[in-house]
Amino acid sequence: MWPQTYTPVADSLPLSTLIAAIPIFVLLFLLGVKRKAAWISSLVGLASAALVAALAYGMPLGRLVPAAAMGAAFGLWPIGWVVFTAVLLYRITLESGKFELLKDSIAHLSDDKRLQVLLIAFAFGAFVEGAAGFGTPVAVAATMLTQLGFTPFYAAGLCLLANTAPVAFGSLAIPIFTLAGLTGLPLDRISASVGRICAPVSLIVPAYLMLVMSGWSGLRAVFPAAAVCGVAFAVTQFFVSNFIGPQLTDILSSIAAMGAIVLLTRFWKPRDAKPSVRRELPHTGGRLLNAWSPYILLVLFVSLWSYPPMTAWLKAHDQLINWPGLHNTIARMPPIVAQATPYAAVFNFSWLSASGTACLFATFFAALAVGMSPARYVRTIAHTAKQLALAELTLAAVLAMAYVMNYSGATATLGLAFATTGVLFPFFSALLGWLGVFLTGSDTSANALFGTLQVVTANKLAMNPVLMAGANSAGGVMGKMISLTSIAVAAAATSMKREDESLLFRFTFKHSVLLASLIGLVVMFYTYVMPAWAP
Repeated sequence: MWPQTYTPVADSLPLSTLIAAIPIFVLLFLLGVKRKAAWISSLVGLASAALVAALAYGMPLGRLVPAAAMGAAFGLWPIGWVVFTAVLLYRITLESGKFELLKDSIAHLSDDKRLQVLLIAFAFGAFVEGAAGFGTPVAVAATMLTQLGFTPFYAAGLCLLANTAPVAFGSLAIPIFTLAGLTGLPLDRISASVGRICAPVSLIVPAYLMLVMSGWSGLRAVFPAAAVCGVAFAVTQFFVSNFIGPQLTDILSSIAAMGAIVLLTRFWKPRDAKPSVRRELPHTGGRLLNAWSPYILLVLFVSLWSYPPMTAWLKAHDQLINWPGLHNTIARMPPIVAQATPYAAVFNFSWLSASGTACLFATFFAALAVGMSPARYVRTIAHTAKQLALAELTLAAVLAMAYVMNYSGATATLGLAFATTGVLFPFFSALLGWLGVFLTGSDTSANALFGTLQVVTANKLAMNPVLMAGANSAGGVMGKMISLTSIAVAAAATSMKREDESLLFRFTFKHSVLLASLIGLVVMFYTYVMPAWAP
């Protein structure tokens, strides 16, 4: 069994940290400076991670290759699978002509693009995040905004910014369950911790979206809608996560936000709205129901997949694969763990229980509902596969890089560097989660990666371990918008130009750093100002 080492360069943590961060610097340089396409940047990043693992950490080739292969497999399944089926569902709606009706129904509710962003990118996207996660909300919401007249770049950027508040409780709170299972901390306390950290930020995210979208004057014009949306979501998020449980936090919060916006628009308009005569929709209720049927079916199937008895039956068919050449062949060492522990590498081929499979069933019935022939359905599948080829390659490469860094020990080195910050650790605890999601594209993976380290460090510094574990998950949500997996999903869903992918990264990066720092300040507040408010 090969033991990990976390200070391979001259037994120095600072020097080792610089070497471990090389793949991250490579990604930032290629995307942010050279403006290379995401698939090129991810492949070069993977190559640099492999070199660091082999040359600096001494990772045997027989461990390195399986680690990269398992990461690539995880990138394609379940993440890539969700993306593929979500975009397929959209293309069925588009190619059948039903999206025009759907677009009319949204425009009838409000033709103000700012309110459409609040409804679709923030509220509806949060609902899909809570039900499915793994890239689905960005794929679905961004495509809807694109067809409502937003440019692909704009639609992708706004949806990435909006997909922050719900991420910690995404996919029926899988990140929270993962964190509780790995750390041994009580599930209800972790749920409450994450809810108390995220709710203050969720309160301002709708207003922040409006500010980014249209500046201060635009925000003032729609402030009542942004405020109502933020308050409805944040209050519900706080209440459900603290007093009911994590599973339905996003679902109920998003419904509250959507309902609040719809109710408000019945008697209020933006102050800069152009005078218009309210017109009746030129479509019958039956036609509109048929146009919305693909997304109604998506919600129904994802909800069915989330029903506990159904979930248990579906998961019983999962195929757990002990990854050859990797499973329990590497030892994680202190201080990452309390004692030398085999590093498991079990790939879950959730062919039936995956959210993407629920979405696939939705596409079957959606095709029938909108009158699409079997031959055209097959052609739509082929067109979608061609559209997503490079995006799927990006997903595979990014997750391969993350797994190489994880299993070589490089990611743990970065975590240990954050842990040396002492009294500032509560702030950097959130940034550690942010880094984990940037590297892996998943709040669940970031919790699995750094959750135990957060608890070990908190105990060493005599801090609240539940709060620090919650900070990992809450801070991670702000890394979602800059992870290459998210950018690849958004770019593929909107058919964005390849050269715009690097611009998208630069657009979201500054917002990501700012909001992650805000999460860090909230954690500092709970740690030093109002510790009694922390669970």
